[in-house]
Amino acid sequence: MTQVTASELRRRLVEQLVDEDVLHDPEVRRAAETVPREVFLGSAIYRPSKPPGVTVWTPTRRDDTPADEWLHLTYQNQTWVTQIDGVLAEDAAGPVTGGSPTSSSTLPGVVLWMLEQAGVARGKRVLIIGTGTGLSTAYACEIAGEENVTSVETDTDAAERARKALGEAGYAPTLVTADGLRGYPDRAPYDIVIAFCSMRHVPYGLLQQLAPGGTLLVTLSGWGAAYGLVRLTVKENGAARGRFLPGYTSFMIARPHNHPPHGPFELLPGDERPSRIDPALLDDWTGRFVAQLAAPSAEHLGAGAEQVLLDVATGSQARVRVADDGEGWTVVQRGPFRLWDKVEDSVATWQSHGSPHVSEFGMTITPDAQTVWLRVPHGPSWALPI
Repeated sequence: MTQVTASELRRRLVEQLVDEDVLHDPEVRRAAETVPREVFLGSAIYRPSKPPGVTVWTPTRRDDTPADEWLHLTYQNQTWVTQIDGVLAEDAAGPVTGGSPTSSSTLPGVVLWMLEQAGVARGKRVLIIGTGTGLSTAYACEIAGEENVTSVETDTDAAERARKALGEAGYAPTLVTADGLRGYPDRAPYDIVIAFCSMRHVPYGLLQQLAPGGTLLVTLSGWGAAYGLVRLTVKENGAARGRFLPGYTSFMIARPHNHPPHGPFELLPGDERPSRIDPALLDDWTGRFVAQLAAPSAEHLGAGAEQVLLDVATGSQARVRVADDGEGWTVVQRGPFRLWDKVEDSVATWQSHGSPHVSEFGMTITPDAQTVWLRVPHGPSWALPI
């Protein structure tokens, strides 16, 4: 039997993405058929156990895997985690129980779709935030030209790994190891900035590195683990406005924007009353996004009819559960912020407009404020923490 080649697998993946209406731009398709993803996966990845229970991350090493199997794994349209809690898969001594992914090779379909949505094209000056494995940077080099691409990675190990992979694949963009939230002003202005991490808000200094008319594509997230991908256009006056895009895109949050660390916590007694909303609404993609807009300082825990919001900075808590009589739900709140009150009001506003997907929302940035609004700029709105 003839062994399938990497180029054939790339071609098949492109055909799949075209059939799924993900890819349209011929230059983006050409990049997808050209860039060797196997180089960017390196020598090992982490593979997760399946639910239920705590996730166990098991290193899968290229040298221990048949070459054909490794290539088929590489060209699945799937995200592969390459680092857990700062430890690269090739450096792991064995399986890791629990832990949080800190770097990955995002599924190619999302990366390529984002490059297309951002308008990456030959000659455009592009800043990539979150180099990761380097795959997205390689795609950008193929499309825009490596001389036009700058890529910033905060993790030194991941940055060095990406540098080697890009060199092996034949690409020489400007690579920077630094805090991506600060961008890289030395190469500004940029026509396009794409973040392959999520942010609680857009640092205004980063926005200023875009030329007027430039595009910023970033996933807005927060401590509620909700996500919305927004495409912003920079105005002549330094402001920006745009809309959230269709779909369900999520990325690891930028490390400086992550929630404050905390150990085990105790849910304490508080004021009790019936909940006005079904807590399971926070399991809906946009429902959770709306809740996060209302209580941006709250970490979201739990699922279904058992939801917990925890604000470790102020000690505010909200715990929602099925009522003792089985009819409806009960919320217990304590602390200076009534977190569930804010969530209920926000969800009620969203529901009154038909509970639309996050793509019905937009965002405006000025030097003084960042606001997410529903449907139109003068509609219902929420201020982001900046």
